[in-house]
Amino acid sequence: MHIKEINEYAQVRVKARAYLCYIIGRNISSNIVNGDVATVLAKLETLNQNIPNAETIYALDADGVQITENISKDKRLKGLGKGDNRGDRAYFYKTVQEHRCTLTEPYPSCISNTMVVTSSYPIYDEDDNLLAIICVDIALNNILKMVHPSSVDSVSGFISKVAYTSFSIALAAVALLLFIKGVTAFLHFGLDFSVIDINQIFKATILLTLSLAIFDLVKAIFEEEVLGKEKKGDETGGHQTMVRFLGSIIIALSIEALMLVFKFALTDPGQLQYAVYLISGVSLLLVALALYMKFSRVESSDRNKS
Repeated sequence: MHIKEINEYAQVRVKARAYLCYIIGRNISSNIVNGDVATVLAKLETLNQNIPNAETIYALDADGVQITENISKDKRLKGLGKGDNRGDRAYFYKTVQEHRCTLTEPYPSCISNTMVVTSSYPIYDEDDNLLAIICVDIALNNILKMVHPSSVDSVSGFISKVAYTSFSIALAAVALLLFIKGVTAFLHFGLDFSVIDINQIFKATILLTLSLAIFDLVKAIFEEEVLGKEKKGDETGGHQTMVRFLGSIIIALSIEALMLVFKFALTDPGQLQYAVYLISGVSLLLVALALYMKFSRVESSDRNKS
């Protein structure tokens, strides 16, 4: 299960609900005369053909009991479920409460062991009494393919993963080369501490710091863009790669500014002003990052409320 897929679904859920409700409503009327539910149930096979990505289609009565066998293209799922009580499922009681077609949050299917969503479409008689609820289960990755062209499971999503993987490998190689160069910059002194050059030590520290910053960036890119993970406990709502990238730069520049302070203090105190300039630049970056995270959090909060 990928957190990124769930986030994508949250963004397109309204569109997905409208699309599925339209497809179901076009094939099945929401109102029937004389309580003739059989005419509705006879159209479930047609509905299954019109929603090719559906995992299972079935009907519940007004008490939440499944009154039809599963209709599915998957032989493992077809013909099951009749008589099961689903009155405690969200797709049943939410549909009853809202009195309209609904679409659930993703949840693990007990049968297929995949993340699915369920669209529920209520059927009423002429007196507005609930007669049945038509349920359509669709795998999460399939619903994203249907309504979200930029899904991680689409062709463009696959190409994006390959591109980010390639960049991650290239940047990791750069980080490794910087690490090797930084280590050899001070190891060649051996155990003779009397010949250690302070400038070489500063150079090695800068190289190792850059290596660490690039490696941290690679880790953020690979986890977010390739593996689809999201940082635990994150409440910024912002793009994690951007936050980690700026954070890495700030850390690297802060260390280098500190080293410049020591270097100029020992060799040329008149140059300390340049270290102060660098520290001021780091401070501005910190303020910019704080503003970015603040506005991202506000935007994310507004989006969740809507």
